[in-house]
Amino acid sequence: MSGKYRKYGGFLWTEAAVAIIVMGVILVSFALLLDGFRKFNNYQLVRQRCIAAAGAQLDSITTTGEPIRDEDIVRLWPKLSVSIKKSPGAGQWQEMTLVEVTACGRSFNNKVQVRLSRYISQDQTQAVPVAEGK
Repeated sequence: MSGKYRKYGGFLWTEAAVAIIVMGVILVSFALLLDGFRKFNNYQLVRQRCIAAAGAQLDSITTTGEPIRDEDIVRLWPKLSVSIKKSPGAGQWQEMTLVEVTACGRSFNNKVQVRLSRYISQDQTQAVPVAEGK
């Protein structure tokens, strides 16, 4: 049998190496994609917790006239800090008090800060302590 009619069977080592490299690149890309989703979801979770804490604080001030106690904030929303700032209303809101609640948390290296505000009648805010704003 001469050399020009000889057939090669199987595959070459270079084909196997290229296939392994391509699979490796695909797996690394998939791992980076999952890590990005994990960080984004954690950021959204912290943001949602900040919104819940600030909203609950505003609701408490609106209904009872008093903020939620600090120990309850720590128990319900660990790793979050909540501050309250009140100021007199201006213009058409001058007979009311503007209450601003700021909730802060951390998601990996990102700072998450949510500020919610509401105008409340003067008699409901008498018991609200004034916090030094940033």
